[in-house]
Amino acid sequence: MAQQTEPADITLPSPDRKDGPAPEQDPSRPGRAWWRRPWPLLLALLVTLFLVDELTAYLGLDPSEARITLNEDVPLHYPLLVAHIGFGTIALVTVVLQVWPLLRRNHPRIHRASGRLYVFAGALPSAVLALAIMPLMPAWQGTIGVAVHALLWIGTTTMGYRAARKRQYDDHRRWMLYSFALATGVLWGRAMVNVMTYAELNIDVGYLFEVARWLGWMINLMLVQWWLDRRPNRPAPAPV
Repeated sequence: MAQQTEPADITLPSPDRKDGPAPEQDPSRPGRAWWRRPWPLLLALLVTLFLVDELTAYLGLDPSEARITLNEDVPLHYPLLVAHIGFGTIALVTVVLQVWPLLRRNHPRIHRASGRLYVFAGALPSAVLALAIMPLMPAWQGTIGVAVHALLWIGTTTMGYRAARKRQYDDHRRWMLYSFALATGVLWGRAMVNVMTYAELNIDVGYLFEVARWLGWMINLMLVQWWLDRRPNRPAPAPV
């Protein structure tokens, strides 16, 4: 993600290698057709559906439409919430660009630019604001899950950015995949709440919030770790 001097992609032979650039990719080797790797489009669709559902309640800037209980004694609660959602929207849009293989391989400058936006205008401010809002929320709305999620998001994103600055692209890829898992964890939580709400299931709302705050990002982290363990020697292109 960090801006470097050379515009070419490099390929890392193994996640075990820590330092220095890897040999350049063979330019004669064609990339895989997009229809053979459709998951970026599916991810983009899921993110779009989530944002349409989430932002509808906040575009009018009406506190009465907020989907969490606001602390009436703290007037800044709603502006902080809107800012958190705004930065989170940037994070979700740019993280889709970050994991898009064709964009990363063919347009490394866009990959680097969207990466900086993801880190400094998306993930980090959104996570910090989540921590600021957390004490204002009722405990039954899953505050502990929010805090753990935000701290992990800050940690993985920071480690991924530092690894890129040090040209440790194997570590960069691993940490940013963890950050991606945490960024998209909200998709599972929102989907679960919507399904249970529309199904009119008789579930305690506090329990529902608590599960939603934990389940999404935990599932994503396990899936990412499974994927990394399953393909430990997969070459990892990285812009420099």
